[in-house]
Amino acid sequence: MQRTIFITGASSGLGKATAKLFQSEGWYVIATMRNPANETELAALENVTILPLDVTDPEQIQATVAQATAIRNIDVVFNNAGYGLMGALEALTEEQILRQINTNLLGVIRVTKAFVSHFREQGGGLFINTTSMGGLFGFPLHSIYHATKFAVEGWAEGMSFELAPHHIGIKTIAPGAFATEFLGRSLDRNSHPAYVELEDKLFTNIDTMMEAALTPAQVAAIVFEAATDGKDQVRYLAGADANALYARRLAIGSEAFRQEIRDQFFE
Repeated sequence: MQRTIFITGASSGLGKATAKLFQSEGWYVIATMRNPANETELAALENVTILPLDVTDPEQIQATVAQATAIRNIDVVFNNAGYGLMGALEALTEEQILRQINTNLLGVIRVTKAFVSHFREQGGGLFINTTSMGGLFGFPLHSIYHATKFAVEGWAEGMSFELAPHHIGIKTIAPGAFATEFLGRSLDRNSHPAYVELEDKLFTNIDTMMEAALTPAQVAAIVFEAATDGKDQVRYLAGADANALYARRLAIGSEAFRQEIRDQFFE
């Protein structure tokens, strides 16, 4: 029987790569995005339906989920919509902070809540959520981004207990650096004169990290693994950098690890 995945943020990057991979593996794909009229590549594929969805719009979430579940029984929901916010806290506007939380955290929670009863009534299902290695440890000038990704990691772990009795799984995909529009179209950035030196050091480090970056297709393969391996496992790290940094943090402890990160920026 053909399985179905519902994807948010499918217009580019990891979302689009995941849609293409699952379609190629014989799945039915419901790909959602804010502006479906602009999408041509996915629209040309068989067994792909494109629906409008802005995860910051609660009414549209309800309407799109109702439309999707009327088309197919959904097996996997991939909460992927999100973007990066960079800047010192005092440089960020209230609007920027609220938009980041509304998209990266509340959007995930809203979409998940809209599907829980569907999964429960059909006897099971799986939620997969894009987080980041920035949901496991912090870097300078990304405090609000980290707040959202740490929150999704903790939320997913907590949700795993209440969903399990209903045969519903929940997982997170935490990529390290990967080649996407995160540092371009999908990055919201505010500068502040008091933090220019730190910003310069951060971007130098990011340039180094990107030399070994995964492609969206490589991260999508981890999403497919999580969707099909049947494991009772919440967290999946993607990329050698994410795995190495997380292993280092576990090995030396969180405070020693924080000092190592600090030393990279304040030598």
